[in-house]
Amino acid sequence: MSSPPLQGKRVIELGTMLAAPFATHILSQLGAEVIKVEPPAGDPTRALVRGGPSGTFIAYSHGKKSACIDLSQAEGREALRALLAHADALVHNLAPKAARKLGVTREDCARINPQLVYCHISGYAAGPQADDLASNPVAEAATGVMEGNRIDGRPSRLGPSYHDQFAGAYAVIGVLASMLQQARDKAPPEPVGIGLYETGLHVAARDLVGVQLKTQLLGRAEREPHGEFSMPGYGAYLTADQRWIYLLMLTDGHWLKFCEAMQLPQGAEPALATLRMRKKAREEVEAMVKSAIAARSFNEVVPRLKAAGVGCTEVLPLERVLEAEHAHQPGKLRAIAYRGLSFEAPEFPRMAGHGGDIQTLPPAELGQHTIEVLAAAGVPQAERAALLASGAVRAAEPGAFAWAPVRQGS
Repeated sequence: MSSPPLQGKRVIELGTMLAAPFATHILSQLGAEVIKVEPPAGDPTRALVRGGPSGTFIAYSHGKKSACIDLSQAEGREALRALLAHADALVHNLAPKAARKLGVTREDCARINPQLVYCHISGYAAGPQADDLASNPVAEAATGVMEGNRIDGRPSRLGPSYHDQFAGAYAVIGVLASMLQQARDKAPPEPVGIGLYETGLHVAARDLVGVQLKTQLLGRAEREPHGEFSMPGYGAYLTADQRWIYLLMLTDGHWLKFCEAMQLPQGAEPALATLRMRKKAREEVEAMVKSAIAARSFNEVVPRLKAAGVGCTEVLPLERVLEAEHAHQPGKLRAIAYRGLSFEAPEFPRMAGHGGDIQTLPPAELGQHTIEVLAAAGVPQAERAALLASGAVRAAEPGAFAWAPVRQGS
């Protein structure tokens, strides 16, 4: 079995919450050594759930080393520079103002290590709003996603922070491209700049171009109805035993297969033969599908649909997702033991042949690897001791960020 693609690469993470930690999580899953540099207060995700680590931290920080460095101190910033001098890449999502204050701009890092791949995930990439702060919901609001997702008429965020995670994935693409270019050209690598706003624009490109198309063809800005409602029979429907099933009815062929599976002869009538016709008869089609699914139990419906080649799946709550047999096939989940608890964390979907050869450390305690990584960066023992004594760096403190005990009625 070949070695992981990024084995031997050292990545420094200056990340909080999600975008940068998600990017370095992927790089770690590809074999890179990731050193998570955290302030004395730790990444906020260490204290989100009852005062202790959250699902975000456990899911996306396992496999990383933790170095606790106080960058508000000059000695701490010097320690960070020592790490950067011996690293292959830096990924951070500091605000631009904070990056300038802490001396980790593109120019600062190029002076420290000209061969360092520099990746900055910010609210906005280059432009008049480059210094503006933005979070996942801001990206949703500014790129059209939120306006189309309403709860009781009020524009609302989607829930999961998908734009943060998309930005993290785009950052990984940029880092890998920069590394390839560096190896090819034997020149300093191109910096990577990812904005949440620009990420949101790219993700929404289909819809943004679509509304322009309709405007030019129809003379007005017409949009498709939200989500599955643009196609009758495409969506979630309730079975007789009160289980939700999601149907994929994208083509006329899918429609015919559904009608055959559910014994709906009226579905083959010429008036419903094409999607355009079914859209005109939307209420009738929706009523047909709803009644057909509601007439049978889940265990009756699914075999019929699958035998006919109709795409479908149960709409699962989070607590049941990992019960699926498919989820437990090799390479899909990783067992993580942490503070006496056991977790199954989904793996990054990587290339075939790299499913089990990357050894993952459990989530690190804050500062657990501080001295180790400083030593690896060539910081002498006496200087390491002085940094510890001054508080510029810190080692792990047992019991920090402990979950609050569960109390009766809480």
